[in-house]
Amino acid sequence: MNKPFQFKQFSLDQDQCAMKIGTDGVLLGAWTSIENNPFSVLDIGAGTGILALMIAQRSHAEVIEAIEIDDRAYEQCVDNFEQSPWNDRLFCYHASLGEFAEEIDDTYDLIICNPPFYSETYKTKNDQRDLARFQDAMPFEQLLERMSSLLSEKGVFSVIIPCNEEQHFISLANKITLFPKRITRVKGTPSSDIKRSLIEFSFSKTVTKTTELIIENSRHNYTEDYINLTRDFYLKM
Repeated sequence: MNKPFQFKQFSLDQDQCAMKIGTDGVLLGAWTSIENNPFSVLDIGAGTGILALMIAQRSHAEVIEAIEIDDRAYEQCVDNFEQSPWNDRLFCYHASLGEFAEEIDDTYDLIICNPPFYSETYKTKNDQRDLARFQDAMPFEQLLERMSSLLSEKGVFSVIIPCNEEQHFISLANKITLFPKRITRVKGTPSSDIKRSLIEFSFSKTVTKTTELIIENSRHNYTEDYINLTRDFYLKM
């Protein structure tokens, strides 16, 4: 029996999800700005539901919805929502982004997504894990196009992607008049390469605020920036 992953204010079962809870999701959930006091939030490709739950903990958003295409991950997400302190504000749809975008007329003040982004040529023999990990399940163009119809005029879209995809992703976003407001580039240690880019987009063009985040000074010796960002969630921070 897999033990639930325990955060300070909620716990998550993840035994039915191909993509387990990892640093990327926690970083995105903690980093995403809620300065515009979102009333409505959408988590695209929810998995365990971690992003929606982190935003529920951090914000007063009254509508926090998620979509998940995989059967088992969807059921797990629903269970995780029901067991959380914010179950009255959380709802998960069993749908693809395309189906959801066609059905829903509402828009959201915050859309958050940790997309599948292993576009390498190899695949594993585990279809469920491939679906969660590989970009062809949700190509960036498709993600941006569908997502932009769901984002409110003053809304914010927040995403984490591999750093080497950053320029490509931003140029695709520009085509549909989405512009980066904030970018944080993430490194594992001071001497390692930048691995991830956290990017926040909106429909208004502003000067992009760019920062860097280092996770560890050395093994399990976390930087002050990382501790400050994640301390409301991780038990040991």
